Amino acid sequence: MSLELFDSKEQRLREFISLTPGHVGMYVCGPTVQSEPHLGHLRSALVYDVLRRWLIASGFTVTLVRNVTDIDDKVLVNAGSRDWQEFAKEVEKTFDSAYQNLGILEPTHKPHATEHIEDMIHLTQKLIELGHAYQAEDGSANVFFDTKSWSNYGELTNQKLENMEGETEASFGRRSPHDFALFKAHKSDEPETAAWETPWGLARPGWHIECSAMAKHFLGESFDIHGGGLDLRFPHHENELAQSRAAGDRFANFWLHNALITISGNKMSKSLGNGVSIAELTQQGSWSAIRYWLVSANYRSNLDYSPASIVEAQSALDRITGFVHRAGIDIKPDNSKLPEEFVTAMNSDLNVPAALAVLHDQVRLGNLAIDEKSATVRDHVQAVVSMLSVLGLEMALEAVEVSPELAQKIETLIAKRNQAKADKDFATADSIRDELVAIGVTIKDMPDKTIWSING
Repeated sequence: MSLELFDSKEQRLREFISLTPGHVGMYVCGPTVQSEPHLGHLRSALVYDVLRRWLIASGFTVTLVRNVTDIDDKVLVNAGSRDWQEFAKEVEKTFDSAYQNLGILEPTHKPHATEHIEDMIHLTQKLIELGHAYQAEDGSANVFFDTKSWSNYGELTNQKLENMEGETEASFGRRSPHDFALFKAHKSDEPETAAWETPWGLARPGWHIECSAMAKHFLGESFDIHGGGLDLRFPHHENELAQSRAAGDRFANFWLHNALITISGNKMSKSLGNGVSIAELTQQGSWSAIRYWLVSANYRSNLDYSPASIVEAQSALDRITGFVHRAGIDIKPDNSKLPEEFVTAMNSDLNVPAALAVLHDQVRLGNLAIDEKSATVRDHVQAVVSMLSVLGLEMALEAVEVSPELAQKIETLIAKRNQAKADKDFATADSIRDELVAIGVTIKDMPDKTIWSING
């Protein structure tokens, strides 16, 4: 079965055929570095990391571009009295740290908006020359895309212009409330460093023109996949598509959008005060468990978070790693050894839940093989290790350094727990287990011993 992906522009599954045989160009909307990352940022980056890994496992070379929006209204506002550039760099570091801890591969290119102002100016000039953009009617340095000039505007979200939400009025020199900013005139209360010389005066770029310009710079006038969160589909991606197509570029061949994260069934938002910090997540389980949970639902389905989410993910992951450690066989991943059912699941629009079911089935069969002292144990370990690698969960197998003092404390607690169980003092046994969990230890009772590991 060849890879099929759900093209959110055409609203259907399409067979994926790369524009250049053997190579895939992907553009993924990265963070606006206005505040520390939240769960939605992590999920979106992770979805396209899994897609990238699967494309590589399928024999493609992949060029992945994930931008950084380091100039934006909110960056300037949230920086307050601080230097906005230093503020943006500090916030970016928190994203980089989270991505690294989650095992997300570094992008091939990580362009910053401030590095590509000239590209944005050139694209805007072309749009003006073609009659699809104009300098503000009030003579300021604001430049807008003329939505009425592009008859296909709304094609990504299948909307008609008259039915779309726009600004409340045609402010800042707009001709229409639906027209969107390509460049924004410098304001007197904004730092001078946050404006560039343009043909229209001192200005900074609008959000949408940034991505179109950077995608074209690194991937050319046409590329295979544009990805991002569902919340970006309108207006950001709609505007990207309109301005790039109006400039004569084919732009993305496939549009992919991952669904959102909810909190106990409710939309996650700052106004509701129901956000979950990364610090809270890491108290509930390892980074591997966080990654496992984030990939556990189909990328086009909302993923619901509750306080038990990471704990349950850690438990599921421990069953997998427990089998590999129990088998005691050191094997490197081999994509040619992936189970056929796993390949079919991943080719079916990245059906990771089905792929995880195959992974757990191999763990079950592998444990049976160990019990029966079967020669097939190695095959099951090979399959499990290879699937973990494709899903980016191989880091769960990495050994965590433990000091001799901590190891001795853990062994002593386990011995006391085993004695309490033998004495049928289950309350004490449970209390000791809770103490072990509190210090980040996972234990698994085997027929002849108790094995333990430190959550990474």
